[in-house]
Amino acid sequence: MEEKEIQPAPRTLKATIWKHFGFYRQPGPGKKGLDMTYAICRDCNGKVKYFGNTSNPRSHLERHHPELLVELDNPVKTAPTRPADQRTLHHFEKLPHNCERAKNITKSIACFIAKDLRPYSAVERDGFKFMIKTIEPRYVIPSRAYFTDTAVPELYRETKLKFGEAVAKNATRVALMCDHWTSRATESYATFTGHYITEEWQLQSQVLQTRVMHESHTAQNIHATFHSVAKEWKLTLPDLVIVTDNASNMLAAMQLEENLTHVSCFAHTLNLAAQRALKLNTVSRVLGRIRRITGYFHRSTTACEALKVSQKALGLEDHKLQIDIVTRWSSQPAICAALANPGVRKNNTADTSTLSDTEIKHAEEITMALRPMRDATNIMSEDSSPTLSVIAPLLAQLLHNTGDDSDNSTLVREIKRAIHEDLAKRYSSVKTQKLLHKASTLDPRFKALPFLAKEQQLDIHENPGKADSIPVEPEASPEEGPVPKRRTTSDALVNLLGKTFTEVRVAPKSASTRSEEELNKYLDVPALSLSEDPLHWWKSNERDFPLLARLAKRYLCIPGTSVAAERVFSTAGDVVTAQRSCLSSEHVDQLIFLLAHASSDTCEASHRFFSSCC
Repeated sequence: MEEKEIQPAPRTLKATIWKHFGFYRQPGPGKKGLDMTYAICRDCNGKVKYFGNTSNPRSHLERHHPELLVELDNPVKTAPTRPADQRTLHHFEKLPHNCERAKNITKSIACFIAKDLRPYSAVERDGFKFMIKTIEPRYVIPSRAYFTDTAVPELYRETKLKFGEAVAKNATRVALMCDHWTSRATESYATFTGHYITEEWQLQSQVLQTRVMHESHTAQNIHATFHSVAKEWKLTLPDLVIVTDNASNMLAAMQLEENLTHVSCFAHTLNLAAQRALKLNTVSRVLGRIRRITGYFHRSTTACEALKVSQKALGLEDHKLQIDIVTRWSSQPAICAALANPGVRKNNTADTSTLSDTEIKHAEEITMALRPMRDATNIMSEDSSPTLSVIAPLLAQLLHNTGDDSDNSTLVREIKRAIHEDLAKRYSSVKTQKLLHKASTLDPRFKALPFLAKEQQLDIHENPGKADSIPVEPEASPEEGPVPKRRTTSDALVNLLGKTFTEVRVAPKSASTRSEEELNKYLDVPALSLSEDPLHWWKSNERDFPLLARLAKRYLCIPGTSVAAERVFSTAGDVVTAQRSCLSSEHVDQLIFLLAHASSDTCEASHRFFSSCC
């Protein structure tokens, strides 16, 4: 039997249900060509009686195809499409410069300039403009002058204010550090960093200010610059401590202020002592030969490859010879150690200055003699742990080691003697020694002061904070507060024993008594291991030693080196690049400050600010 053809429902039937039903064809034009007695299901060919409405077709779907009915009752609405290049009026509206979104974008661009070390001219470049237009077509980028004169300075002022508030809230004392550097534009600057311990006992180091110094670096000019920075940051004498290198003009500037506490950079002190040893004739001659050999390996790719092959054949690690840096004395013992490498000695050729066996022995002795100095320098370069308290024990140990000439070769004795003579004259003033010994006492690792004579230990332990004016909260007097109700006794007991037994009130302890008791208790506690963190110890024991804890914050925040300020040099070099060499001194100060504070978590308020605006 021939299957009848099902035709779509006529267009006059507009209900969506008719896409699942049709009618059989019959002879005739138009609707007359459809047999509309029955509606035919397109999914199962089922027949339902048609009475001019959708009741029967709907009942059929409910019984046999409920899933199709769900689709009909819940159609997916699609948004009307428009050509891809058709834009609404919204795209042609410009953001008002004072609206919140425009201000946030402008602030984020200022943050981008400061954090990513971009020149102000970046906002005028085609690639940057295209990116901003893609992200927010309605935003109009302000001029370069606006970012130079308004946006970045406003960001600087806001960040500086938040940082200052955080320091005032957290810091018991702020120690200063100062160092000088020269920009690409041959302008001289002095950068000051601040160091303090937070309420959570975290050691923080931050850039405070960068000052241009057009005048000569005399003691008077350095002293005036220092006073100006201290006044701006509200750091007052005699509480002020500053750390500098051992340059003669720096030392002279610090001596102009009697109430100022000055600390010489210990890393610089070690450098001066090591440089004196490196100038010895034998040492200087060996280093000269070594420089020629390392220079040869750096010039010749063939020799460098042969060195790798020899080291691999001997089962040695692949070491590339380094060229020593004049300003970094520690690089010179490193090249001595490298030249003792058997792979290097095997590859000495006629083109190099070959080391004799004696010179190789001297290179090994130089490395051995200077190793304690190198280790001490690495210890003092730590920036997350107190370093002032380490100076006294380290200096005492180095003096002891270099003063012992037993079982040493002639060269080692000469090196040790040169170092000993230089170190012995450092930190010799009574004021400086007291400062260092107090700091060591307040460090639970060194509090026993075993490197001092017994008399000196007793003198320091007597009262390490007697020169510090720390406000001490008085103990609550028994008379203060509400008087508790007393149970009364018979008058007979009072009459009989009243003259003998009188009420004795315990007088509150004086600050000196409390301090002495705390100190004795502190000294009785076992010393902290050298590998542990003294600040973490104080955080855990602050309640047991409240007076000493406040004193510890005042001393342990003082850095023992100017390494933190010297690290700003690399930052400053990134800020004052070839594209930024014409920056004014004011903008150099702002950008170095913003970069330092945007890339660290030292100031919680400042960090939150950058996180929100960037």
